[in-house]
Parts: sequence; structure tokens; C-alpha cells
Amino acid sequence: MHARISVVNEGTPQTSQQVRASYNRLRPLEKLQVEKRGWTLDVLQVVQSLGKLEFTLADVYVHADALAKLHPNNAHVRDKIRQQLQVLRDLGLLTFLGPGSYKLC
Repeated sequence: MHARISVVNEGTPQTSQQVRASYNRLRPLEKLQVEKRGWTLDVLQVVQSLGKLEFTLADVYVHADALAKLHPNNAHVRDKIRQQLQVLRDLGLLTFLGPGSYKLC
């Protein structure tokens, strides 16, 4: 998982260097205002649930209804998904590959 820091992975303790590297990779999330982190982390969780490194916007849109339930006050869920993918890109957690295509870093 990209938004988790493993201390033990499949029964094997991670080295302190590995734990620090995982932490440093996620540090950009702390730049987000608390009220914006929910959406960002929810979209990141959807992306991770896809189970693949490269994905499309359409893959994420499949989960729009679930995100709408988590954020019932937002009437523009697809717009918000695109915005949050840009935020994740700007934080270095995703790479934009081309129109509608992304890759987890």
C-alpha cells in the first residue's frame, strides 16, 4: 500500500532505512489542509484498491458512487476525482502518463 508505512512486511521486519523511506514518501500529504486530506486519501485508497500500478480515469470513475456516499455534500464527484488525481500527481504519488492515464509512483 502506498499510504501505509510497514514496520513488518509479510512477517519480515523492515529496516529503519526502509521505514524512513516510506515515511518520507508520504510526507507531502502533510502539506494538505486537514479538511482536504479526506478526499485526497479517499481517492488514493480507491487507486490502490485497483491493484495495478497503471490505471485510467475510467477505472477510478467506477468508484464514484462509493466516493459520493463518503462525501454526500459534493454534487460534482467526477470533477473532484480529477482534481484529487492532480493533487496526488503534484505530491509525487502519481505520474500523469497522458489523457486519462496515470501510474502510481
